[in-house]
Amino acid sequence: MPTMTIIFRTDASQQIGSGHVMRCLTLADELRQRGAEVLFVCREHPGHLISLVEGKGYPVIRLRPADVEYTVSPEDVAHAAWLGVSWQQDAADTITALGETQPQWLVVDCYALDYRWEKTLRPYVGKIMVIDDLADRPHECELLLDQNLYQSMETRYENLVPGNCQKLLGPSYALLRPEFAAARKNLRRRNGHVRRVLVFFGGVDPTNETEKALQVLAGIADRQFNVDVVVGGGNLHKEQIQNFCAAHDGFHYHCQVDNMAELMAAADLAIGAGGTATWERSSVGVPSIITAVAVNQKELVETGALKGLLFNLGEAHPVSSEKLLNALKFSVSFPETLQYYSANCLSTVDARGTNRIANLLSPPQITIRRASLEDCDAVYEWRNAKETRRYIFDAEPIPLETHRSWYCRTLENPNRILLIGEIDNKPVGVLRYDFTEDEALISVYLVPGGQGHGIGSQLLRCGTQWVRENYPQIGVINAEIFRENIASLRAFETAGYKEHHLIFQEVL
Repeated sequence: MPTMTIIFRTDASQQIGSGHVMRCLTLADELRQRGAEVLFVCREHPGHLISLVEGKGYPVIRLRPADVEYTVSPEDVAHAAWLGVSWQQDAADTITALGETQPQWLVVDCYALDYRWEKTLRPYVGKIMVIDDLADRPHECELLLDQNLYQSMETRYENLVPGNCQKLLGPSYALLRPEFAAARKNLRRRNGHVRRVLVFFGGVDPTNETEKALQVLAGIADRQFNVDVVVGGGNLHKEQIQNFCAAHDGFHYHCQVDNMAELMAAADLAIGAGGTATWERSSVGVPSIITAVAVNQKELVETGALKGLLFNLGEAHPVSSEKLLNALKFSVSFPETLQYYSANCLSTVDARGTNRIANLLSPPQITIRRASLEDCDAVYEWRNAKETRRYIFDAEPIPLETHRSWYCRTLENPNRILLIGEIDNKPVGVLRYDFTEDEALISVYLVPGGQGHGIGSQLLRCGTQWVRENYPQIGVINAEIFRENIASLRAFETAGYKEHHLIFQEVL
């Protein structure tokens, strides 16, 4: 099978910040681990992170900065100035940069680009994925990711993307590095008492919110906690922040760290900005006091506060030292509230978003075949496994002879099909379809040990394709799932299934 090529078009600068590049790197790392060839196309703005991207082993095609400052036109999108050139020029530069390369996916993470740019690139790429969180311009793409939380998530991109575009919405798709999923496995139980505070306002922090927070923390006379201070390599104030930490006991300076999950997991309270860091903090359950340092963070932070995930201080400019101090005092005084926020965070973000998205861009290669008589005893072992029976409706173990009788009847039944999914000739799951006229009822489980890496959702997709090709009269596939089976619910949702109605039942 030929290697999949994926191109990222994204930028960083003193004005843009580092978040776009950093979240793209997170996704790129997962895709590269799956065998994809990944390249970046970035413009050399002041404060770019091209050296960081190259340092992680990715080829970067550099686009030259503009010779003269770009004049924004009335037809441009709101953040057009961030591009440094017209969208037409950027499209032409990107096409030239691609050369003979025709990627299966082009991932675009840039507020200055819209459907016009994407439509221009369309003939040169396979599919397009857009990462956005503004919902202020139309897009031409197959996938759209908005990992943030808003009150109107489901209608947020209505009429802004094509009808066939799959929308990945909410923090269950947050692009988090694997270290956060790993950190969740060994989290200590927080009691709400504050012994360690983490301060992080993003990689750039142009308005120096970090030092504002440090001044407040240092001014607490009876402070009983240590403070970890994290800044990015592009922070223009990092030297004075480092000097501040050196001059104050209990303040620990960290620059461009690669152990953020560890620092967040160790914290009892965080102070920082919105954006991706919101979901990083949530994934390890650290309650936080948040300032919106960019326009696109305002609604996110407001919604996060309504959902009980964080304390919202509002937009950065009017946030006073007194307001931050009062929020700190409140947090320290009410440990039960911090425990409440921590529990909400953990239940909202499971740190598997990157894996879910990578499964869509580079899915496991599953083949489907009909089950045969020779599979009978293997299917028996898989179905009777404890992890399989946990979430099936008839959870009792089945005797072997009973299974063999059922299995033979199933293979002979013209209204029932039993399929086996395989990767490299190794079984990974079982699908059963029961047909009634133009509908089918699906039953599915994975071979024990085959969970993870998106196998469940991809198995469902492959099964649907098999049914479409072999039973074209089937118009609907139904599924009955335990509400408690979160993994199965997500697999069906990722595979494209929609909740149609609820079944109410009274047991007499």
